[in-house]
Amino acid sequence: MNYEAFHKLSYGLYIISAQHNEKVSGFIANTAFQLTSDPARMAISCSKDNFTHDIIKGGGFFSVSVLRQDASTEIISRFGFHSGADTDKYARTKTLLTGAGIPVVVDECMAWFACEVEQEVDLGSHTLFIGRLLDSDLLDKEAEPLTYAYYQAVKKGRAPKNAPTYIDKSKLQEEAQKATTAAGEKYICDVCGYEYDPAVGDPENGIPPGTPFEDLPDDWTCPACGAEKEFFSKEG
Repeated sequence: MNYEAFHKLSYGLYIISAQHNEKVSGFIANTAFQLTSDPARMAISCSKDNFTHDIIKGGGFFSVSVLRQDASTEIISRFGFHSGADTDKYARTKTLLTGAGIPVVVDECMAWFACEVEQEVDLGSHTLFIGRLLDSDLLDKEAEPLTYAYYQAVKKGRAPKNAPTYIDKSKLQEEAQKATTAAGEKYICDVCGYEYDPAVGDPENGIPPGTPFEDLPDDWTCPACGAEKEFFSKEG
């Protein structure tokens, strides 16, 4: 089986939000999609290990915020690689409440949808929540949506462990050729799977192409999840 084939499936990147008993929680998802048009229904897949999972089940509502292509790695890290059980992801996040009281993230997003859960499908490790659309809005007509392909190719990000599309990096490493560059070897973040390629660098955070991992500043952290350098391992 070639696991890289899964990377050819097309996804977006979204922030899912929910609220129950005054607790607001959310996570990054790449499986959110429209099912029907009249009435409009949407579905999301949520790991049972996600703190937000039981918030959705308890509250019976969820929102889907569509991230812009230029969304920062910080907001992706905030919602994708930290648990709402011990992190207040919304303290520094701009949100709004719909008429039905559903929290919606609007920071670095171009559109949003608010849904009431109509059906739950048990998928073993995940639950598929099917919701009837209650409200939606377009925040930025000119922005491009952030796709999972762009996130992987340009931002060098990887799926969190609880994501439906998560693939154990060891499976990919078995298929991939061990490669080095003139600037040095690649390093992988042990926390989220982000790949630091010296040939590419990290221009978004001031690291030019051609910078070996060993020459990165001591305070440099993973652009995807914020992990420090000590949590990186040499590829292969």
